[in-house]
Amino acid sequence: MTRRLLLSHLGLILLVLLALEVPFGVFYARSELARFSRTAEQGAMTLAEVCEDKMEHGLTADLPDLALAYGRRTGATVLVADRRGVVLTDTAAHALAGTDLSAEPDISTALRDRPAVGTRRAPSADAGLLFVTVPGGSAPTVACVVRTVYALGPVKARVRTTWLVLAAVGLGVLAAASLIGFALARSITRPVQALERATAQLAEGRITDPPDTGHGPPELRRLTASFTRTATRLQHLLQAQQAFASDVSHQLKTPLTSLRLRLENFEPHLAPCAQDSLDRALGELERLSRMVQGLLALARLENTEIRAEAADLNAVVSGRADIWTAFADEQQVGIRVTGGTSVPVLAVPGALEQIIDNLLSNALRVSAPGTAVTLAVVTAPARGARTPAMAELHVIDQGPGMTEAERHRAFDRFWRAPHADHDGTGLGLPLVRHLTRAGGGEVTLEAAPGGGLDAVVRLRHAECHDQCPVPVAHAGHPDPRPCH
Repeated sequence: MTRRLLLSHLGLILLVLLALEVPFGVFYARSELARFSRTAEQGAMTLAEVCEDKMEHGLTADLPDLALAYGRRTGATVLVADRRGVVLTDTAAHALAGTDLSAEPDISTALRDRPAVGTRRAPSADAGLLFVTVPGGSAPTVACVVRTVYALGPVKARVRTTWLVLAAVGLGVLAAASLIGFALARSITRPVQALERATAQLAEGRITDPPDTGHGPPELRRLTASFTRTATRLQHLLQAQQAFASDVSHQLKTPLTSLRLRLENFEPHLAPCAQDSLDRALGELERLSRMVQGLLALARLENTEIRAEAADLNAVVSGRADIWTAFADEQQVGIRVTGGTSVPVLAVPGALEQIIDNLLSNALRVSAPGTAVTLAVVTAPARGARTPAMAELHVIDQGPGMTEAERHRAFDRFWRAPHADHDGTGLGLPLVRHLTRAGGGEVTLEAAPGGGLDAVVRLRHAECHDQCPVPVAHAGHPDPRPCH
């Protein structure tokens, strides 16, 4: 952010400098050349008047000395021709005396009483030459023609010096603007970076480096102060929730166990007609105990920082299926396992066992005798760069199934299907969702093709862990960023 702010600041300053300095430099170069041309033309006209006067008084022999003196004083080369365009003297020795130059354009123009001013390139002058050719006298009595030629090197040198000065001034302004812009950008981004660090720390459960509320613009200082108050309150709430989860595990277990023992102690003293009520009370007590255990498990899961690790999905599925087979046989329900190859997936340690146990428990609860529960492991191919290959665990039963609306509500806490028995607590599927998302996966309920319910648990392949590791996160709020 600092770099972007600084670049935008410098870009604006650079545009302003270019808009000011480039037109000024171009204007200076043109005005300097025009000024030099006017000065050269005025000097040439003065020299032409002197030459005309010399020729009228028959002092033509004085012209070479006059031309040399003018050339030494102005740095120009001087050529003087008579009214026919014949050279009288040339300080540059390019044309010998007596040479007819009347055919040259500037000489011809001056003989018609019009001055000629222009530039031309010369092999020995890299910067070019400025020539000024003026008549001495007026038509039709032009007595002579004077041509002065100046090297443009000094003018170009002054122009280059001006451009260098402008560039140096621009660089100095940019350097000063860089320092000022960097200071301003840092004053803005430092509180933002402190907020970013504090937010990352808060996501992990505790702020160890709270942001300073005394730096930055007033708006950011107010934002930092508000964030600090909010984060402090959230930490207090999280600590209170963790303390509640820890305390309730001790405070509820003992009275529930004591209540169960007292109810069981009533059994020898109750009349047979009251036995059914005692059994119902014991059943409700058992359900309450399971509900308390489920709530405690969810609370501990949501308040714990965990990291996903690689686990063999097929091995865990086979192991849990073997353990549940005896219980399924008692209900005359079969358990089938498909997919025999090893599939390494990312999951929280111990999560796969709890996920399969909860899904199998729900499936067996709704399965009628003579049916079967299928555990199928399949691999879903990657769908684009942002969707990695996933391993899918399907737990398919042949029970009554659920409607689409019931499948959407099934992951709500304490929700149970209308046709479900009263032994469930409504916490098994929420726990499954939390455990699955903690490893970067997802779980959905779908209608089975032959009737019943298909619980689909999608888990990331462990091979993705090297390129896109699952970050430490709270199980209830895992990092949702996909591997890509």
